[in-house]
Amino acid sequence: MTEAPRLFGTRAIVTSAADGIGEAIVRVFANQGAEIVAVDSPDSGIESKFRSLKNVRAITASVQDAKGVSQVVREAETTLGGLDVIVNNGLIQPKTPLSDDDTAELDVLLERRIGSYSMLARSALPYLEKSPAGRIISVGCLRSAFTIDGARAYRRSEQALAELTASLAEDGGPLGTNVTYVQPGAIMTPASRRVLNADKALRDHCIRNSAAGRVGEPVDVAKAVCFLASDDSVFITATGILVDGGARAAKA
Repeated sequence: MTEAPRLFGTRAIVTSAADGIGEAIVRVFANQGAEIVAVDSPDSGIESKFRSLKNVRAITASVQDAKGVSQVVREAETTLGGLDVIVNNGLIQPKTPLSDDDTAELDVLLERRIGSYSMLARSALPYLEKSPAGRIISVGCLRSAFTIDGARAYRRSEQALAELTASLAEDGGPLGTNVTYVQPGAIMTPASRRVLNADKALRDHCIRNSAAGRVGEPVDVAKAVCFLASDDSVFITATGILVDGGARAAKA
């Protein structure tokens, strides 16, 4: 007997969806039967990205302000008839990789990124409450957003995401909504490729300090997000999954 797609009938919002991890999440979700509102900026080209996928509605909007967030949530409610899953995938990245000494820049980055994630998640909670399986899933900063000597800053970015996840899980739990995060390691997105091609020492560092012995691909993260969006994760909340090829085991 053929099994039904894991996300059949699931209605989702995915942000920063025009390329990299966001695009991979949309394609994995669509392949697993979900209906998706895929969101990105006006200059991203997202309108033409998913034309061949009938279950994807691509829109341009900002999720960094209340007006844009309301637009996205209303679009999902109108187009999909409800909402089951929010995937917060970060639009906000540093212009150049940050080191442990770049504390002021990291403060600004995390304030904007976590603030954007929180705003969309909390705006969606009343809609997720109506879902039999509400999910909020957030994707952390890539390792390529930090220099070789930026490991502490990278960990700090994850800690900020973990704290947001715990707070949202406390609010979402009584409403039946699970809240989790995925923390990527070195993943070869278009943005990461530009960084790692320019800084081969960082690329080699990421590979050398990976138990898997390689840089990850966007689909590696997308599959973890798919698991957290599915019924298989029904008793998982207020925590995260590392998708870093075993960097911590290798003491990166």
